[in-house]
Amino acid sequence: MIVEVNGKKYTLCESHGLQGTCCTDLSLEDQKIATLYGIENGSIHGDTISYNVMELYRFRGDTINCKEKFCDEASQKRSGANMIEEVVMKSNKTGRVDLPCAQSTIIEIKEGFTGLNFTLPAPRTVAPNMTPTVYLPSCLKSQSTITSKVVCTYYKDKSLFQRGSSDAVLLDDIVGLSVENEIIKNLPEPVRIRFHHSALPANLSRRCVSWDTREDNEVTWKYDGCETEIHDTETECRCNHLTYFAILVQVEQKATVRHLEALTFITAVGCAVSLVSCLVLFYWLCKRSLYSKRVKKTQISLVHRGLVVAIFLLCLFFILTGTMANVGKKIVCQITGSLLHYALLSTLCWMAMEVFHTFLLIRKVFNSTLPTWIFYLVGFGLPVLLVGILLLIENVYDVDIYGERKIVPSDDVNNPYRMCWMLENDKSLLAHYIINVGLLAVVVSSGAVMLFLVVREIHNRPDWKKIHVAFLSIWGLTCLFGTTWGLGFLDFGPVSETILFIFCIINSLQGFFLMLRYYALERMKKKDRSISDGSSSGSSKQHMLQTYEKS
Repeated sequence: MIVEVNGKKYTLCESHGLQGTCCTDLSLEDQKIATLYGIENGSIHGDTISYNVMELYRFRGDTINCKEKFCDEASQKRSGANMIEEVVMKSNKTGRVDLPCAQSTIIEIKEGFTGLNFTLPAPRTVAPNMTPTVYLPSCLKSQSTITSKVVCTYYKDKSLFQRGSSDAVLLDDIVGLSVENEIIKNLPEPVRIRFHHSALPANLSRRCVSWDTREDNEVTWKYDGCETEIHDTETECRCNHLTYFAILVQVEQKATVRHLEALTFITAVGCAVSLVSCLVLFYWLCKRSLYSKRVKKTQISLVHRGLVVAIFLLCLFFILTGTMANVGKKIVCQITGSLLHYALLSTLCWMAMEVFHTFLLIRKVFNSTLPTWIFYLVGFGLPVLLVGILLLIENVYDVDIYGERKIVPSDDVNNPYRMCWMLENDKSLLAHYIINVGLLAVVVSSGAVMLFLVVREIHNRPDWKKIHVAFLSIWGLTCLFGTTWGLGFLDFGPVSETILFIFCIINSLQGFFLMLRYYALERMKKKDRSISDGSSSGSSKQHMLQTYEKS
């Protein structure tokens, strides 16, 4: 209450915020005219009661529970959460403020603030060990103000926040954080909110989301700006903003991968076998090129060696990607993801070089050989250019393309497989479809066409009638041209799981199959030479297994 005397205002009593009980339906009763001091021109809602200076006004009315009435009104409005935090903020007090619909804590942050970890106030019906805890970092203190007031509100009633989409299921506990007269975002150190809850079913996932009422009038839960750390009966949200928003855990069923553990194990074992096979095959090819006196043969060996090196790097980085993702350092995972992407692109490019070189030889486009640097430029240089462009986009547009990728198994969604690869944001997905899928489509389609041309060239030869020779010819060229990677385009429908297993087995063992192809080729060459040196039978068999590497 403020009284003005001789033009000067005096505060008789301070406002203490929302009171427990209030008067309503007031009616005027006795009045007493003042003799010296009194109330001049008293009014109710602008209507003057008396123009005399009155010493006393007496009213009669009823009492109501103001806090319950206020919560009822707030629950009926879209900005109900804002109304609650605004009333708490204007209560001119610090410490605990209790309402039927929410419990708040008002904290004053002053100079020298080093951070604060505390437990939110909760109703008596909530067990102490189930109450959310909050950590406010020191960077929350603004340099422009001497004292900042922070309101931390705990909502047990979800009625203020259940206007979102029907597929979003909120946990019971919701926390709202706000700072007086400030918009807080992009904090260098995140605010941490730890929610306690009962154990959830294994087929459900948890994520932290937020609703910024300053940006969205309707309830709109977003993942932006928050990271989620999951434990059995706890979920911690780490968020870099807190302007009038509620942090909550969203329970939803995610798209998952069936048999992820088995697929991961099969691929890891296949890659390990291919690593050893590539080392052996690379040694054989280098040894062969040293003793070869023909330029064409040396160039053929060069293309094979380039493919073997690319497959070796792809298998190596794929085995390392899971370990690097669990190291915990973002930069390490980004580097590993970009190297894995480079190895994949290099493998596809060298497969394309195999197809291109085979086409030149079987069609006899020219007698002279291409310069060696062209193959190296396409096989190793083009992937460097593509990955370099993506890294440049990361720096220019401040968006992450490489980083930790989580693949969720269907049997336990709370324990995803972590790997360093391209992320799932818009720019990463666009780059994936344009570069990875586009290049894969070119390699698979051109490899299939070349396989058809080669088979058409040799199917009339006498040895083609031998089943094992025909199988080795087609299978060897299929691995060489990368046609087996086309199985990735068939991962849909009722046979998708079968296709996925076949894809992982064949392509993870690609280095092993190439070594077997070379070994079978050398065995047949020695056998042909022992029977008849330079015979037509040996020459035909050699052509079928290696299409263009004639003895």
